[in-house]
Amino acid sequence: MNKQFKTIKEALEFVGGLSSPSKMPCFSYGISAKLCDTGSQLAKVEGSVCFDCYALKGFYGDWNTNISNAHAKRLEAMQSPDWVSAMVFLINRKGMDYFRWHDSGDLQSFQHLLNLVTIAEQCPATSFWLPTREKKYVNQYQKAFGDFPSNLVVRVSATMVDDHAGDYPNTSTVHQDKAPIGLACNAPKQDGKCLDCRACWDKSIKNISYAKH
Repeated sequence: MNKQFKTIKEALEFVGGLSSPSKMPCFSYGISAKLCDTGSQLAKVEGSVCFDCYALKGFYGDWNTNISNAHAKRLEAMQSPDWVSAMVFLINRKGMDYFRWHDSGDLQSFQHLLNLVTIAEQCPATSFWLPTREKKYVNQYQKAFGDFPSNLVVRVSATMVDDHAGDYPNTSTVHQDKAPIGLACNAPKQDGKCLDCRACWDKSIKNISYAKH
């Protein structure tokens, strides 16, 4: 039987806390971008969307031991069979309307993706957004199960700047020298913040394009 959590404090300590990016209108959950499978390789390729990655510098840099320690704790917690129940308890108890997976980092395995699906299924009142470059896990899920839960938007990210992301129900791209594909993110016009925009969580919007920064 999975561990039963009784308080928000207990669950937060177990999962290593939540991220609260200043841009976002909601909580997130991040791990080190150094652990990205595809992203860590793209970070070495000039012109890729991961080149000069924000999650490998600045606030997320090695100097910030609080962030580094939180990322390590979260990675450890994710290996536990109790991680899913802890996240479900937190999200439901706090009554979250929206949640973003991975303000830094990405999917670590197919099981990781299955866990996020389970959390979405058990938190039906919350809208989840998962940006990812791990196409192999998305392809594997779609082949085995078809569509993702209605409250989980999985946006497959483009590999290169000013390029398409591929044929998926929901995607995201990065524009620099070319016109944005689909809907352009409004954050640059709003002091870098989402404010009342929730486009990233909207399945009816096929592609969202972010300005290169």
